[in-house]
Amino acid sequence: MLNHLHIRNFAIVPALDLEIGAGFTAITGETGAGKSILVDALGLLLGERSDAAWVRAGADRAELAAEFSVQNNPEARAWLEESDLALDDNCLLRRTINANGRSRAFINGSPVTVAQMQSLGDLLVEIHGQNEHLRLTGKAEQFRLLDGCGGYESEITEVRSAFSQWRDTADELDRLDRETALSASELEFLNFQLDELQQHDLSSEAIDSLQNEHDRLAAGGALLDAVNHSIELLEPESVAGNTGINAGLNTSLAQLQQFVPLDTDISEACQMLQEASVNCVEAIGALRSARDRVDLNPARFEDVASTLGQMHDLARKHRVRMEELGDVMESLAGRIERATSSEQCRDELKSRLDRQLEHYRAAAQQLHGQREKHAAALSKQVIEFMAELGMAGGTFELSVKIHPERTPSARGDDSLEINISTNPGLPPGPLNKIASGGELSRISLAIKVAAAGGAGTVTQIFDEVDAGIGGETANAVGRLLKRLSGRKLSGNGQALCVTHLAQVAVCATHQLEVQKAAKDGETFINTRLLDDQSRVDEIARMLSGKVSQQSRAHARELLSAAGIAG
Repeated sequence: MLNHLHIRNFAIVPALDLEIGAGFTAITGETGAGKSILVDALGLLLGERSDAAWVRAGADRAELAAEFSVQNNPEARAWLEESDLALDDNCLLRRTINANGRSRAFINGSPVTVAQMQSLGDLLVEIHGQNEHLRLTGKAEQFRLLDGCGGYESEITEVRSAFSQWRDTADELDRLDRETALSASELEFLNFQLDELQQHDLSSEAIDSLQNEHDRLAAGGALLDAVNHSIELLEPESVAGNTGINAGLNTSLAQLQQFVPLDTDISEACQMLQEASVNCVEAIGALRSARDRVDLNPARFEDVASTLGQMHDLARKHRVRMEELGDVMESLAGRIERATSSEQCRDELKSRLDRQLEHYRAAAQQLHGQREKHAAALSKQVIEFMAELGMAGGTFELSVKIHPERTPSARGDDSLEINISTNPGLPPGPLNKIASGGELSRISLAIKVAAAGGAGTVTQIFDEVDAGIGGETANAVGRLLKRLSGRKLSGNGQALCVTHLAQVAVCATHQLEVQKAAKDGETFINTRLLDDQSRVDEIARMLSGKVSQQSRAHARELLSAAGIAG
């Protein structure tokens, strides 16, 4: 339900804040006062395309906001929760339009796309106006109208469940076919690739060990030269007879030892020379051990290098790192296994799919029977309401056809089609070719009342419902709008109607008056919620074009007849 509407710098509206209650609200005002601007603003908040022309002259941007209560709207609440946009029982839609034409959309303070705003808007408001035929001819809307009033939710749920089970199995079978649908040449190639990989130990430990061995073998000659040279430098007596580093350390230590008691620095130096000599001896031992382990094996080096080269080539071929070749081998082995042993699984899936399809078709047939019965009843009711709305002798046909050969869907096997005639004697035809804009709005009103019985969680807005009518037809429009808004039922319904007819306005729970004014060369509109006396005056103006004692008396009479205090 729409609770609040905020408009700023939009068209000829400098600033406007409206509190809107439950029930039926009539929006009235003189011709050209700008009544439809409120509907236009709501349309933009519900995801309609924006334009820089909507920004008030001289302003940088237009700002629009609407607060809705979603407490009794489970579909809207579910959408908000699934989109991570839910806050509480209220929902705030906001949109800004810059003077350069760019716009931004927000839901509960979070930026969203216009498409998201439109998706939520479809669950909050239905606007019935000049594009009504587009909405009524939409298949989703037709199914929603019929199924929403039928009282056969169990059949709908059964079809959806049966379809979901069938679709899951169909997807599983399709996935199996994609993975296992291999020709003989493809299977042969996969086996060849697997054989290439199986020639090697592809465990991470084996690869690391092989790379380390390669590095040692590659460095063997240079390592041996460096070790021998280091030993020659450190040996007490080198082969050439030169004094080695360790011998030099010992000589220095012997010469300085006698002066240790005389100088603390010499004492510390001798201690360090002694430690260095010990370290040299230990280093020589470690180098000799390393020299003994050096493996100069050119043949083994070639084997290791060749193996690593083959593995690098395989990694490039499969576009992975060498460490991932083991995973590739497992994947290939699994695919080959599935391809060669999938027939039994495929047969089981096909058998299950056939059983699920049979169950789905039976459920769809049950749903079709319910839809046929309720479509006939709904059509009859709509025709009765059409007669009240000035289309006596007109027809409304909602036909339901079943197509058991079609691919299953969550809606079942049915197709719906609406054909109408607004005049007696004329054959029914498509909505957009038979009815005018005003007639379409009134037909929508008839459908809504017939389908919903007056209760609903979506705000209904009618912009052209009283075009070209008067008298008793206007009275009927008012009565049905009142009924649709839920005033006689739970009080949770809400309907807004832009009208120029007093007979429609007197049936409203609330009445908003839109006035156009000019000041300092600028045109703007004001809107106010009418109290009892102001409402009498506005109804009087709508009746006779001016307020007089006679028109006031007539207005009070109409308000009293409609059950509204005047």
